[in-house]
Amino acid sequence: MKKAVAVLLLLLLAVAGQIFLGAARPVKSPAVEEGVFAAFGGLRSIIAEIVWFRADRLQEEGRYVELAQLAHTLTLAEPHTPEIWSYAAWNLAYNVSVMMPTHEDRWRWVQAAMVLLRDDGIRLNPASAELHRELAWLFELKIGASIDDASPLYREKWRAIVSDVESRGAWDELAMDAMTMNEIEAKYGISDRGDAMYSAIYWAHRGLRHAKGADVRMLKSIIRQSKLIYERRAGGPSNG
Repeated sequence: MKKAVAVLLLLLLAVAGQIFLGAARPVKSPAVEEGVFAAFGGLRSIIAEIVWFRADRLQEEGRYVELAQLAHTLTLAEPHTPEIWSYAAWNLAYNVSVMMPTHEDRWRWVQAAMVLLRDDGIRLNPASAELHRELAWLFELKIGASIDDASPLYREKWRAIVSDVESRGAWDELAMDAMTMNEIEAKYGISDRGDAMYSAIYWAHRGLRHAKGADVRMLKSIIRQSKLIYERRAGGPSNG
């Protein structure tokens, strides 16, 4: 029996590997991929443990591209565990991206991390303050700040995306809503929606609706720091 289960798990991991190794980068999870894992019911937790073990080994060995593929498998096995989404996105944005040869290539991985958190992680875990915090941090630190020498390109790319969305009134494409944008503009005195710090404040503000304890302090800190950088770029303090 144990042997049969082990063979079953190996077969599943082989199938999952084929699904993800064939992709150039992580993308939204098709229903068929989620169905593969759902069919195994209670075995999902066992599968997740095996994949976590493998992920730890890959991280120790610095094999980050393979780790990105495996981490995405984890998000399918345990879609309602926020820590897994944070882990997967952090690896894409901060480990895999810096291995890329050009700034354009780096941006694709940073954007993949953003999309993974926003369109999948938060969609499946809408009350997770942790995932809102991770997305806000991504905008503040990786795109808005200057810890990465490619950040000027990231900001340029993001501004172009926002400009296109704004021109079409298609904010739903960025999972942003007019009511929340109006709230933060009135509360914090910001208005440049194309600035990455605007998005950092947006997601941190939204995360406060679900936050408790330390998460409240961290989200407020993100808002405070992002607003300060926003004001410096705008040439002076804003209201709020």
